[in-house]
Amino acid sequence: MTEPLSILLLAAGAFFVAGFVKGVIGLGLPTVAIALLSVVLLPAEAAALLIVPSVVTNVWQALAGRHIGALLRRLWPLLLAMATGGALVILAGGAVLTGEHAGRAAMALGAVLMLYAALGLSAVRFAVPPRLEPRLTPLIGVVNGGVTVATGVYVIPSAPYLQALGLDKDALVQALGLTFTVSTLVLAGSLAWAGAFRLSVAGDSLLLVLPTFAGMMAGQWLRGRVPQTIFRLCFFSGLMVLGVQLVLRSLV
Repeated sequence: MTEPLSILLLAAGAFFVAGFVKGVIGLGLPTVAIALLSVVLLPAEAAALLIVPSVVTNVWQALAGRHIGALLRRLWPLLLAMATGGALVILAGGAVLTGEHAGRAAMALGAVLMLYAALGLSAVRFAVPPRLEPRLTPLIGVVNGGVTVATGVYVIPSAPYLQALGLDKDALVQALGLTFTVSTLVLAGSLAWAGAFRLSVAGDSLLLVLPTFAGMMAGQWLRGRVPQTIFRLCFFSGLMVLGVQLVLRSLV
């Protein structure tokens, strides 16, 4: 254990809250956790701590449902392209959370997320025509992988794209679990490449799986008891909060 006990206790509380948010709307773990931990840790340190809890909860989220087979058949080009895009940026020297342009990139992503959430909360509806999906999916994946490595943020553009595919709430949450699993592994590779994710940090990260998982289970319990319309409201409201948080974090 490399972090002081007080920081790990604070991190446990932060990851429980972040896990709860993820359980309800299917996303938000990294952004919420990093936001809560930023008062005591550097962003790259907080990102390293969330690798193991993020992988475990994302795999669980992807598998917890009846849509996994159909989603894998539909989304494998997206997942492969995400890994490819992330690898290309890593090899090109893209830095995670520490690059000189990371703050401005995160601010731009936050603004886009806020705009998308505002449109989603209005009467505007986005849909991807089936004929365009085969061409759009790899492009979205490559961009998402590159954005993950460059900024540490992996909700754009995959989350809006998946929502525009018209998936129901349970299929959408499983699809987010799949894409976030790949994104987390890409982020872990980038952090390891930069020397920010070591075995000692992995041990601390492993300790945070339990509170994260507990929060996620509580959130999933709540999600199973809300109708589709309420879930949609929670989903886009969550995106709005994440966007605002990204912009504010970039200004500090």
